[in-house]
Amino acid sequence: MSEPAALRLFVSVAPPAQARDHLARALAPLRGSPGEPRWGDPARWHLTLLFLGAVPPALLPDLTAAVGKAVAGTSAATLRLAGAGRFGSRRRPAVCWAGLDGDVAVLAALAGRLAAAARGLGLPVEDRPFRPHLTLGRWLPRRPADGDLADRLAGYRGPEWPLREVVLVRSTAGRHERLTTWPVP
Repeated sequence: MSEPAALRLFVSVAPPAQARDHLARALAPLRGSPGEPRWGDPARWHLTLLFLGAVPPALLPDLTAAVGKAVAGTSAATLRLAGAGRFGSRRRPAVCWAGLDGDVAVLAALAGRLAAAARGLGLPVEDRPFRPHLTLGRWLPRRPADGDLADRLAGYRGPEWPLREVVLVRSTAGRHERLTTWPVP
């Protein structure tokens, strides 16, 4: 008998609908532009705090408990989607993203606690600084790409919103399933 397939998991924060809608309206004039990325669905926009590519199903209860403890130490925070940029070079952009403003240090501290919790369970975690961003779209390889497109949103400032919850999400075949949610005080 084979072992169950590993779970693709991530821990995230989703901006409220009001913030996502505001950003979607600001993004609307860019849709259809030559060299645009493949835009993501605003209903699925989220800020990833920790990505875990392959988690053995047997570790899920321990991971859930560890994430809960990490979230419990989170202070109240007010955030705002602000600015935009790209990952990748101007000539070969990969990701168009929106930035974050406000109590970003609270999210950075939480991301650090989450990474430490995952490492404590023996899970591999990317070893790079946390850069809070919301992925708006991805440029497809070998397709025309306008690496300057994100510059048009550089001055964007969305409405402020309180950090209310953190979510453990399972990603399967492009679908996202919320597994557990923790409130933030």
